[in-house]
This record gives sequence, C-alpha cells and structure tokens, in this order.
Amino acid sequence: MKDHAMRRLYTQHYCPTVSFARSKSYFEYFLVSLVIGSAAAFAVGIACYWAGVRVNTTKSIPVGLYRTSSSAIKKGAYVMFCPTPSGVFDEARKRRYIAGGSCPGGYGYMMKKVLAAQADTVDVTDDGVRVNSELVPLSAPLKADKAGRPLARYQASSFELGNSEVLLMSHESRTSFDSRYFGPINSAQIKAVIEPVFVWP
Repeated sequence: MKDHAMRRLYTQHYCPTVSFARSKSYFEYFLVSLVIGSAAAFAVGIACYWAGVRVNTTKSIPVGLYRTSSSAIKKGAYVMFCPTPSGVFDEARKRRYIAGGSCPGGYGYMMKKVLAAQADTVDVTDDGVRVNSELVPLSAPLKADKAGRPLARYQASSFELGNSEVLLMSHESRTSFDSRYFGPINSAQIKAVIEPVFVWP
C-alpha cells in the first residue's frame, strides 16, 4: 500500500506526460480558435467590401472608414480612382508611394479630394498649388522624398481644366503624392465617390 501511494504521488507531481497532454489540449484549442476567428474576420471583411466599405490608411484624406456612394463627382468630394498607366505612376509604385492592385497597370486604388474641376484655373509653382488664384494649404511640392530621391512636379501656369478633368489633392498632408506631381486626371478614372463613415481627426 505504501509503495502504491508513493508511485501515485510521484506520478501526480513529477510525471511530465500529464502536463504535456494538458498543454497539447490547450494548444489545439488555441489553434482552432485562431482559425475560426481568422475565418470570421475574413468573412466580415468580404461582406463589408461588397457593402461598399473602404478603409483609408493614408494621410491624404482623413484616416478611417468610408463607404462608396453614387453621389456626383464635384469639388470637395472624396473619391477613389485608378491611376493612369504611365511612367510617373510606374515610378510611384516602384518607390512605394502607391500600392499594387487591380487597376490597369497593376496599380492599387488611390483616395483623394477633388479640389478643382471644370473651368477652374490651376497654377502649380514652387510655393504651392493655386486654384483660381487661391493657394491650397500644405500644397508646396517637395523637391525630394524621404529617401532623398528627386521629385518632378507637374508644371502648370493658369491652366484651365476641361469638362472631364479634375485636380485631386490633399489639404491634409504636405507629403501627399497627388496632382501636384501627376497633374489633373480624367474623371473617367474615378471609380466612386466615397463618404466618411468613421474617421480620425
């Protein structure tokens, strides 16, 4: 009896198989929970995307959640657009100013604010962008990026936008890659007007 009691005591306190089995059970539970949680998050993300919800993480417009809208494209609207396949956007993607994605040319969508449209006069100079002679805040083009690589700005002097042209800018960030560098775009490139749902100031 004494030997039996000692063996049981030894097994309870020193045998590693019990704790290992218990740890294995916890680990399997954690893995299953992780897989289920990831699948649920993915499903929610897909549902939100098809519902028109978009996330902006750049400083060009306020960071946060937006939803696509059928509203008309007009000055002051936030929009989501596909860049034009061109050398300036190829270089921007190479330098990671913009992401890759499903737009023509392999670019990702960009989100900006419409600051000028048809019949507006635009000037892009070293001290900033002017729309109808009014200086846009924080719009002075940078001469180089953070890595010291030169940036070529768009050249414009008293340029009047046509009926299908828009100027997409940021008045939130002086480092935004926007129309001060790539110029006006055709409104046909705009995929949707986006409206804020929840943004951080």
